[in-house]
Amino acid sequence: MRARIFQPARTAMSSGQAKTKHWVLEYAPSDAKEVDPLMGWTSSGDTQSQVRLSFDSKADAVAYASEHGIDAIVQDPKTRGFNIRAGGYAENFSPDRKGPWTH
Repeated sequence: MRARIFQPARTAMSSGQAKTKHWVLEYAPSDAKEVDPLMGWTSSGDTQSQVRLSFDSKADAVAYASEHGIDAIVQDPKTRGFNIRAGGYAENFSPDRKGPWTH
């Protein structure tokens, strides 16, 4: 059984860091998904693909996977640099601006 261990990224609709501090173990799908010809719903016989386990740290997730014999791939998160300007947001409204402020 294959799985991946990762730290989820923040949602595109939020600038906050909620739900990004924990680590997730997610199983890889073992069966292909099928489309029901009558209703058009997507289905699969693989119930493990619905399981997502949360852990407080990467070490806990790796220990769980090795204890239960799960072949897990660990994906480290990509860190993002800070976007800090010298004057900050107030720089937009400074009377000492070099050029005119336009939209």
